[in-house]
Amino acid sequence: MIPSSVLLHPSRFWLRGLFVLLMVVAGLAHAKDYGDIEQQRIHHVLNQTDSISAPEGRFKVRTLSAAGKVIGYVFQSLDAVDIPAYSGKPINVQVILDPAGVILDAYVLEHHEPILLIGIAEEKLHAFSARYSGIKVNQRVVVGHSSDPNAVTVDAIAGATVTAMVVNEVIMRAAHDVAVSLGLVKGDAGLAVAPARVREDLYTPADWNTLTGNGAVRRLHLTRGQVDASFKGTDAEQVEVASAEQADDTFIDLYVTHLNPPTIGRNLLGEAQYRELMNTLKPGEQAIAVMGSGRYSFKGSGYVRGGIFDRVVLRQFGDTISFRDMDFQRLDDVAADDMPAFDEMAIFIIRASHRFDPGSPWSLELLVRRQTGPVSGIFSNFELAYQLPEPYLERPLPTAEQLAAAEEASRPMWLTLWYQKSVEISVLGAALLVLTTILFLQDALARRPKLLHWVRRGYLVFTVVFLGGYALAQLSVVNALTFVHALFEGFRWELFLTDPLIFILWVFTAASILLWGRGVFCGWLCPFGALQELINELARKFKVPQYELPFAVHERLWAIKYIILLVLFGVSLESMATAERLAEIEPFKTAITLKFDRQWWFVAYAAGLLVINLFTRKVYCRYICPLGAALAMPTRLRLFDWLKRRKECGNPCQLCAKECEIQAIHPDGRINANECHYCLDCQMTWHNENKCPPLINKRKKRGKAPVTETDPQLIPVVQVNPAP
Repeated sequence: MIPSSVLLHPSRFWLRGLFVLLMVVAGLAHAKDYGDIEQQRIHHVLNQTDSISAPEGRFKVRTLSAAGKVIGYVFQSLDAVDIPAYSGKPINVQVILDPAGVILDAYVLEHHEPILLIGIAEEKLHAFSARYSGIKVNQRVVVGHSSDPNAVTVDAIAGATVTAMVVNEVIMRAAHDVAVSLGLVKGDAGLAVAPARVREDLYTPADWNTLTGNGAVRRLHLTRGQVDASFKGTDAEQVEVASAEQADDTFIDLYVTHLNPPTIGRNLLGEAQYRELMNTLKPGEQAIAVMGSGRYSFKGSGYVRGGIFDRVVLRQFGDTISFRDMDFQRLDDVAADDMPAFDEMAIFIIRASHRFDPGSPWSLELLVRRQTGPVSGIFSNFELAYQLPEPYLERPLPTAEQLAAAEEASRPMWLTLWYQKSVEISVLGAALLVLTTILFLQDALARRPKLLHWVRRGYLVFTVVFLGGYALAQLSVVNALTFVHALFEGFRWELFLTDPLIFILWVFTAASILLWGRGVFCGWLCPFGALQELINELARKFKVPQYELPFAVHERLWAIKYIILLVLFGVSLESMATAERLAEIEPFKTAITLKFDRQWWFVAYAAGLLVINLFTRKVYCRYICPLGAALAMPTRLRLFDWLKRRKECGNPCQLCAKECEIQAIHPDGRINANECHYCLDCQMTWHNENKCPPLINKRKKRGKAPVTETDPQLIPVVQVNPAP
């Protein structure tokens, strides 16, 4: 419900909604400064750190160094992924990686999860995130049990499984994306298939223009002006600077190609030289040709036998491959006639130990060094990207297990949760189908009161044991507030799909409100409501005295729950976190979700409500429950009125009104659908010819004998004289 002051000023309402939306978007766009805790975690994990760089790159990663050597990387997950948690807000985690792509630390900096704000101790969340230390970013991590023997499993946070799933997704996806961007791991970790192989059976005659045209030969052309520009802002900015007339002169014209494919190697080297080269290669080794012209040599004049070529390196997936003299072969002669003349050419061998994948992209990096002192200098890097054309490759097909793992890894988190809870979803679906059948066949069941009583008791036990005790599927007013805020702050389905049982219950409850009113949920599907009803019924069996308020007082107390709902909604406009704390007026979290395992004052409050319920049925539901109020408001939109009444109901007959244990029937005989819990007791009376006074009178007028009824719950016949 929207406050009347807002309705009087629509422009103020929409401006407020737009402001909130902009604040949310701004909050999601950038991570925050959390003070000393960030530095404390870094030094706790890597106490030798003596240098922390400024945030760099798309993911704002800071590099951690010790004595000039990189020892790790730190970032906030909010800069890498935007995954809504159960509260609708993202969880922000500081993650520290080592240079090998292993998680050293994952620490939750900020969250808005209601189950953790009040309920589960914060230490349990930090203990959960601490379990990720030592896990490599490209490993598969599953919360709970997994049939995959290669998966790493971590135990969920008891009572906060969805939050644990979100934290897992946030940590692993953010860590993987950042590690890939830094070149610490390969980017295709989701599908661990074997590397591609070069097709040795494919040969097609091709000239130089063909090979450069299809990407088999790649080129990097640098001018002196481009190289000068790369040193701007450094100490080498004024070293060897080209004049304006020399800026467009060639610094180096560099070409690179992969020689293993016959179509490339045989056409460039000739048949004999290609065969000789292939015979020198060991299994798993690859050969590339590097050719260059210009004023800069890619070999370098400082190269000596036994040393390393310090001007060219190869990179793939973050791995660096340097070439030594034993990896070098001179290339003096080529077979392609239309190939341009080069100042220098070389063949470099990539050894099998490097685990090079010829089917994946790689790059040749050219390092240009300028001297700034007797022994000091500054490097500038230029990258020549290379990808072997697909026709020259043969890729092994992934196995069924690999495809299944890849499919599972690519699923959105909410879909994974649905798969994991398929059994619970099936049970809930069957239970809702049973309930729908009961509701549609309510007249037939109401004619058999003994059967309907036992059916209802059995369903309430199922609601308490399965929905509440096992599945923790207790709806809350927090869910309703989250939904309303989502409508104004950017609605996202995945926010509500992350808890499948709660989502299914909300959908069914919304549909049932349109057909029957709020009573279907409150009377059949609310675990706390079912617990109260069963306890009160047990109390009646033991002859515990029952007390009811006068209807005039009872009717006015109905308003309390609506006032509570309005207060919670108004507070949520300013602070959802505060509203979530105030929503502890609901005992659901204490009694159902946490099973009374929390601070004594919460336990005393929930237990007190249950004690009162021994003497007066469902006091909390009738007068306090803000969720019931939220469901009651759209009840006025229900399409049908399934509960039957007679003209004698209320005048003169008051039997149903007196029997209604939550006093949802007015003295005039009207059933208040906003307060009715759809127990169907009044319908059992309506159909019972031995109990309903109007039916008894009609039967007497017809002179028929009473119908035999063996239901022990029937009260003695009440004689009501017809109105004059």
